[in-house]
Amino acid sequence: MSRKRSLNPLSLFRVRIKIRIIRAQFPLIKIFFRKKIHALSSILYIRAFISKHVSDLMSETELTERCRVGDNTARKELYEQYAGQMFGICYRYAGDREIAQDLLHDGFLKAYCSFDKFTYRGEGSLKAWLSRVMVNISLDYLRKNDTARQMLPLDQIPENIEEPREEDISQVPHKVLMKFIAELPSGYRTVFNLYVMEQLSHKEIAEKLGINEKSSSSQLFRAKKVLAKEINNYLKENNQ
Repeated sequence: MSRKRSLNPLSLFRVRIKIRIIRAQFPLIKIFFRKKIHALSSILYIRAFISKHVSDLMSETELTERCRVGDNTARKELYEQYAGQMFGICYRYAGDREIAQDLLHDGFLKAYCSFDKFTYRGEGSLKAWLSRVMVNISLDYLRKNDTARQMLPLDQIPENIEEPREEDISQVPHKVLMKFIAELPSGYRTVFNLYVMEQLSHKEIAEKLGINEKSSSSQLFRAKKVLAKEINNYLKENNQ
């Protein structure tokens, strides 16, 4: 026969206290879970939105084929997908935002008319091709305006500048680095972009710009000196 366990006064007091605490906290618990549910539903909504948006985007192959036949919807999407990255390329060469915007516009017009020359070679090949179009448009502009030869006088080239370490450079925001590159004299900026960003040899750069290899090498050396000075000053001013 089971016996009922009786609570002593102290135990009973503890139980009552716990019940009061739970009752007092119950509204907070409801609010907590309500917020959690709201946050979860927001996350699920955002995921669903992104999933739908991404699924609505054309694939590279579809973009290529539809742009090839002059589909304006595909052309618009091509611009929306890649304009930001392509503007960055134009700005690196032009060093001026308004000029870069004009080059971007001209570059996309050139691309729209040149899809018959483009061969899709797998994921990423469309972006790579567009990048080459933008580089060539930018170089054409620099050659026409004879700015690819602009350099600083020798007495303005910083001497005995210690090149910053890679880990130090990584502390400089990307936007700041792009600004430093854009502010280089046109000749230095062009060679620096072609050598560092496009990974061309000095021989290839010389052929593209109509200069000799020694000039290409010299301009790259001077560009690095100027950039090193700017980066070191930035690190010093920001206590890094």
